[in-house]
Amino acid sequence: MGGFFGVASKTSCVSDLFYGTDYHSHLGTRRGGMAVIGKHGFVRHIHNIENAQFRSKFETDVLTMEGRTGIGVISDYEDQPLLIASHLGNYAIVTVGIINNAAQLAARAFGRRATHFAELGGGEINPTELVATLINEADTFEDGIRNAQERIDGSCSILLLTSRGIYAARDRFGRTPVICGRKKNRKAYAVTMETTAFPNLDFETVSYLGPGEVALITAEGVECKKKPLSKLRICSFLWIYYGYPSSHYEGINVEEVRYRCGAVLARNETEKIDIVAGIPDSGTSHAMGYANEAGLPFIRPFVKYTPTWPRSFMPQDQSVRKLVAAMKLIPIPELIAGQRMLFCEDSIVRGTQLGDIIRRLFLLGAKEVHMRPACPPLIFGCKFLNFSRSKTELELAARRAIHEIEGKDPRNLDAYTNPCSDKYCVMVEKIRRRLGLTTLRYQKLDDMIAAIGLPLSKLCTYCWTGHD
Repeated sequence: MGGFFGVASKTSCVSDLFYGTDYHSHLGTRRGGMAVIGKHGFVRHIHNIENAQFRSKFETDVLTMEGRTGIGVISDYEDQPLLIASHLGNYAIVTVGIINNAAQLAARAFGRRATHFAELGGGEINPTELVATLINEADTFEDGIRNAQERIDGSCSILLLTSRGIYAARDRFGRTPVICGRKKNRKAYAVTMETTAFPNLDFETVSYLGPGEVALITAEGVECKKKPLSKLRICSFLWIYYGYPSSHYEGINVEEVRYRCGAVLARNETEKIDIVAGIPDSGTSHAMGYANEAGLPFIRPFVKYTPTWPRSFMPQDQSVRKLVAAMKLIPIPELIAGQRMLFCEDSIVRGTQLGDIIRRLFLLGAKEVHMRPACPPLIFGCKFLNFSRSKTELELAARRAIHEIEGKDPRNLDAYTNPCSDKYCVMVEKIRRRLGLTTLRYQKLDDMIAAIGLPLSKLCTYCWTGHD
C-alpha cells in the first residue's frame, strides 16, 4: 500500500516531516524516503525498512537535512522520493497506488525515443518515474498531474516538492485519502494520508481533497489548482482493515466504524458464546464492538509481541510470513481451555495464518471456535491499490473454494457474492471446514456499508462484488 506526508513551514520542517512520515509506517513495507528543499537545493535520503523501523534508519539523516518544505513516503517496493529535472523545473516526487497499464504507458513514451527509464528488479519500470514522465508532458505541474491521472488505469496519489511549494493530488476516484492540515500556531501546513499524523504534531485537519483534486500547499495555506472530479470511490477496506484506528477518512473515524461493524455482527448472532476475542490488530476493535453490543466478556487469549517482529503481511515469502505470524502471537492457555470462543477478524484473505491460529486454539483446549469476519468474503483481487501479497486470485480463500466447487474459475461469480444463494453457502462451508472452525459467518455487505456511514455510490467494494 504505502503512504506519504508533506510539510510547508515558515520555520524548519524537518522534525515534523520525520515524525509525520513515520506515522505511516503501518502501511508500508519495504522502502522509506524523505526529501527537503532548502538554501542549497534538494537533500534526499532513502532506506530499506524491511527489517528496521523507519525512525531508526533516518534518525541520523535528519541531522543533515535543512529546509522549510519537504515530503516523505513509506513505499511498497520502489525507491522514493525521486529527484526529477524537467522543463517544468526541478522537483521531487512520491506516489502511492498501482498502475495497471504501466507497460502500455511506457511503450507510448518509448515511441518518442528520447524517453528512458531506470529498470527495477525483474525488468519492471519504476512506477513513480513513469508518473513523472506523464507529468512532464504538460506545460504546468497542474496540467501534468491531471494528465497522469487521466492516463493511469488503477490509482495514483501524488506529492511533488517544488520551489513553489508542495503539489498534492488525490487519485482520480479518491480511492486513497489525501488530507490537508494546519499547525495550530499557523506557521505550517501539511498534507497526509493518515490524520493520525496530525494531533501529536499539533496540526488540525482543514480539508479533505476530493477525487482528482490538485492543491498547492505552502506555508501560507492550501490553494486549489484543479477542482475535484465528481466520482468518489474511496476504498472501504481503509476502515475495515489497513487504516489506523485514530485516523479519519471523509470525516469518519476508523475505530468507530470497527465498533459499529462488531455491533452489527453481534446483533445477527445465533450461537451461544462464552467469550469474545479479536485477531490482532484490527480484529480487536471489531471484537470490542461485538462484546459491548452482546454484553459478553472481551478477552485477549493471544498477546502480540511487537518489539522485534514485523507485520506478518510484509515479507514477500509465504514461509517467512507464516513464521512471523506464529512467533509474534503468544497464547494464554488459561483463557482458552473449555471456552466457547468467538473471534472477530477484519477479513479472511488467504486464511493460511488464521488456520494455524485456530488449530492452536483447539490444541490448547478450546471447546468451540467461531469466526466472524467484519466484511464479506474477498472474491476479487484488488486492481486499484496494492495492499495484498496475494499473487493470484486463487490464493484468496473464497476464490480457492469457488475453484474447488466449480472445477474451474467461472466467468459469472454473482451467485457467490449473494449471501442468500446456495452457492454462497457452499463456498462458506468449504472455507469453514478448511479452517477447522465450529461456525463461520461473514458480515453482509449492506451492514458493512451502514457501519462505514457513506453511501455505496461513494465506496469501492470491488474486492467483494467485482463491480466498481
